[in-house]
Amino acid sequence: MKEMENIDTKNKVKMRDMVHKLIISQLFSDGLQQLASSMIGLTHPDTPCPPSDRLLHLVTLGLEQEQKRQGAKITSISTKFDNLGAGLDLESINDDSPSAPEPAVYETVYVTAHKAPCRSGAITPDGELVATGSVDTSIKILSVERMLAKSSDIETAEPQGHPVIRTLYDHNEEVTCLQFHPKEQILISGSKDFTVRLFDYSRTSVKKAFRVLNESSSVNTLSIHPTGDFLLIGTQHPVLRIYDINTSQCFVGSEQTTNHTGEINTTAWSSDGKLFVSGSADGSIKLWDGVSGKCVNTCSEAHEGAEIGSVMFTRNNKYILSSGKDSMVKLWELSTNRSLIAYTGAGATGKPEFLAQATFNHTEEFVMYPDEATISLCVWDARSASRQTLLSLGHNGPIRCICHSPVSAGFLTCSDDFRARFWYRRMAPI
Repeated sequence: MKEMENIDTKNKVKMRDMVHKLIISQLFSDGLQQLASSMIGLTHPDTPCPPSDRLLHLVTLGLEQEQKRQGAKITSISTKFDNLGAGLDLESINDDSPSAPEPAVYETVYVTAHKAPCRSGAITPDGELVATGSVDTSIKILSVERMLAKSSDIETAEPQGHPVIRTLYDHNEEVTCLQFHPKEQILISGSKDFTVRLFDYSRTSVKKAFRVLNESSSVNTLSIHPTGDFLLIGTQHPVLRIYDINTSQCFVGSEQTTNHTGEINTTAWSSDGKLFVSGSADGSIKLWDGVSGKCVNTCSEAHEGAEIGSVMFTRNNKYILSSGKDSMVKLWELSTNRSLIAYTGAGATGKPEFLAQATFNHTEEFVMYPDEATISLCVWDARSASRQTLLSLGHNGPIRCICHSPVSAGFLTCSDDFRARFWYRRMAPI
């Protein structure tokens, strides 16, 4: 097929004709004359199609290149994580100064607005995308690269598109929680409409969920297993649910006496999937076996009886960071089941009206927690609990969600002022 050497690859019609000819030649080469003849009758090629296995050769080359690109992407992501260090470990001796920038030096690089209060957010494991959810029932997915390009004064060789790459409409009530799948291009959302929805955002035209999990009450929190196979869901009902994502089968614990007695506000899996943790309006934090689903430990009044706002594991799974409606943030050691550090100083002007989350920065050197009254970010050294410089968050309403990028100096804040802000610390030019 000498005409292939001079074909215009941008001409889609000619390219499609050429693909048809390659298929016919491959069928003849494979001894499938009847199929080849049938295809000739359907496509009417303008030149003869002698037997050839060139299609097989081209597909092989294409797959090899695709695997190389995927390998390069995986390597680049793993390199990002490798640069984060070991994470928080109070048993190690570390007198080095922090390797990550203090959150007070981050700057807002992009602001997106909903039509109602913004209540939920999430960031992909590779830090390349963020999602926001609102009382207006919509969900936005934004590109971090495009947000940074939009805020930069530097001209790029190729013009960047709009930072919002997807807008999803499928819920009927407020979107309360969001999380990205760890391996697939899937965004999972929970809502006050009693549903959890899974969106395949790899499709540019996506608007609706491809799978819906129906619950019996409002969904407050969700957390996906590190393998991506199981989904932990907390609702206004005191019993946790675990769903098999592939079959939609639901599992609940058999021991009713170990359940929470109030609605479940927050959940999280350990990075190895062996444990998960939950926090409730009943003031307790419970630790569960990730395989059997049995409760292995309970701290009944983790925050002096106040509602639990957030829980999360450290990367090494040695500790749990929690926050409560007492405006306290605590670090718990799993091996001893005790609170090691209390990060104090937030909420000095009175008790908060809403729940707020505590989180680490990407290297786990700093603990971050939004103060409702001052609408500023309280920051502590994770090891010493010493207060760092406050960061004014620039919102006109309380912060309802905060999440930090797992791999870089960036975080997202979602507020009742209808807006979400993405904060980032640009590296100084060398």
